[in-house]
Amino acid sequence: MIDVDKALSLELAPLTFEVERGRLRAFARSIGETDPVYLDVRAAQAAGHPDLVVPPTFFFSMSMESDAPFAYLESLGVDMRFVLHGEQSFEYQRLAYAGDALVLHDRIIDVQVKRGGAMELVVKQTRVHRGEVLVATATGVIVVQHRQAAA
Repeated sequence: MIDVDKALSLELAPLTFEVERGRLRAFARSIGETDPVYLDVRAAQAAGHPDLVVPPTFFFSMSMESDAPFAYLESLGVDMRFVLHGEQSFEYQRLAYAGDALVLHDRIIDVQVKRGGAMELVVKQTRVHRGEVLVATATGVIVVQHRQAAA
């Protein structure tokens, strides 16, 4: 079982991410996005944007750019063989664009024990900033299965 106090006080290092056009285009295509503001610089500029717009769910993929994106779970003693991605949500305050330097600030905001200890839900919040400006907040839920508790 996860030590909740340790999880909630865990210091996670910020991640700086340079948003590149090629990656935005590749991501947009991979999710089936066809709006040209995500794919064509001229179309984005014609629509009033300074550059390609970051597609809505791109922030999730940014967090995977860390050298060890799940080190925080391992530091809590979680066996990665029994981890599932349970849920993801986004709250947007501003648009982000190709060329932006974004900083991701992660923290665990909740740990819930479910089904008599057979699983725990680890809720991680990621605040995405451009300088001092909050661009978006992503909240993800990781499901940690405890098979011995279910037996």
